[in-house]
Amino acid sequence: MLDPVTTTHPADTDPPPPAWLDQLSKHPRPRVTGKTILIATSAGLAIAVLIGGAIGVAVGLLVTPTAGIYLHKRQPTWSQQDQQQILTDLPFAADLMTACLLAGCPVSSATEIAADAIGGPLGRRLAWVSTQLRLGADAEPTWALLSKDPALGQLSRTMIRATQSGTPVADALTRLADDARDASRAAAAAAARRVGVKAVAPLGLCFLPAFVLLGIVPVVADLASALVLP
Repeated sequence: MLDPVTTTHPADTDPPPPAWLDQLSKHPRPRVTGKTILIATSAGLAIAVLIGGAIGVAVGLLVTPTAGIYLHKRQPTWSQQDQQQILTDLPFAADLMTACLLAGCPVSSATEIAADAIGGPLGRRLAWVSTQLRLGADAEPTWALLSKDPALGQLSRTMIRATQSGTPVADALTRLADDARDASRAAAAAAARRVGVKAVAPLGLCFLPAFVLLGIVPVVADLASALVLP
């Protein structure tokens, strides 16, 4: 009896999904940091001192866990932290790959060298790409999987366009590095502006009890005395 012929479909040659791809759908939140505990405790103590007495202690004890929970929810997830780190490291990785390509290295070797030098989440993704390319996987579907990671969409599209058009990859990566630096500087400037805006609310919350006690309470007390006394 003849053995059945095994048919290989084109999809079977596509690279397997990497492990980090599954992590993109998960959003584990990091543990409570010492910075969060310090800020929450400081806020509670400040409120307790400003109000004073037993009421101040009670309000401070209430504010401390509330502030801690709020700050913890505001912490970025591991996925968001990885995205931020990738965006920061992307220009350096593109420069390293460009230098290796100009020195005569193939794309797989240039990607591997950049992955070893950069490390972190971007290094893990580039190391996976390098491994797939060395094993003979098609370049386009391999780079296309990186587009599922929002921070690497630009790199994925750049490498796919260079592969399809036959343009020098080093030139495309140079433009990518310049664009990534411009985007990083714009994001840093926007983040600095947001810090100033977000700092207004906590400061107002800290000074509000003192304003009420020193500005409003005496006026109300004087009005009450004038109405009660003949």
